[in-house]
Amino acid sequence: MSSLPQGPVATGMAKLVNDANVGLRANARSTGGSVANINAIAAGEFEMALAQNDIAYYAYQGCCIPSFEGKAVKGIRALAALYPEVVHIVARKDAGIRTVADLKGKRVVVGDVGSGTEQNARQILEAYGLTFDDLGQAIRVSATQGIQLMQDKRADALFYTVGLGAGAIQQLALTTPIALVAVDLGRVQTIAKKYPFYVGFNIPGGTYKGVDVTTPTVAVQAMLIASEKLSADTVYKFMRAVFGNQEAFKKIHPNLERFFSLQKAVKGLPLPLHPGAERFYKEAGVLK
Repeated sequence: MSSLPQGPVATGMAKLVNDANVGLRANARSTGGSVANINAIAAGEFEMALAQNDIAYYAYQGCCIPSFEGKAVKGIRALAALYPEVVHIVARKDAGIRTVADLKGKRVVVGDVGSGTEQNARQILEAYGLTFDDLGQAIRVSATQGIQLMQDKRADALFYTVGLGAGAIQQLALTTPIALVAVDLGRVQTIAKKYPFYVGFNIPGGTYKGVDVTTPTVAVQAMLIASEKLSADTVYKFMRAVFGNQEAFKKIHPNLERFFSLQKAVKGLPLPLHPGAERFYKEAGVLK
């Protein structure tokens, strides 16, 4: 099993599995994110991983980003949706950006090349009839570098798809007055028809310093995936070890505490469920 940058989640799950003494061993490994994790499962290096549901969708469909365009990864299966990864559009307060339309002509960090954030940025701009060419500058760097550019006044706004309350955005808000840019839900509904992994999401006021109003946006979901090669029995034992005790599982991370439930775990999955997971959810009464 591997981990994404939100290492604590993978590490916590590995511990639950190892403590359950059901004859399974898990260890969490750090990797380069969703694309790397999915490719590692395809290559047989990992048996399970965390991935965003939009990236999992691209992989399974063989579309949308260079890593998977024409190279569908059909050997992945869904285990659970865990919590929302929220599309944050953060602007410097002095940049005069109120809506997505105002990004036109601005210097915008759109995420690393081939990243999930880059796709989210492209799709949201598309909903407003804009492309990267309409921006003053589309800056393709990691979130860490992007935050640095915002602090140095070398970028006006930043797209970052990450769990609510992300430390990097909190840090930025302490040094630089920021605004969060709302995504109008009406526009999003049109994208969600085309890209079925989006859900509406409100960033509560007070999540980040200086932003007291609630900001509507969209989210994708962090999900747990597995190789289809894993036996149903192994996956079922894993599911029981990790999700059998909801209280222990939710203690792993504040976003699990706030957002996870077995009912939600089966929603918005862009992949077929692994048979072992299906058995677990049926026993739990979540699936018919």
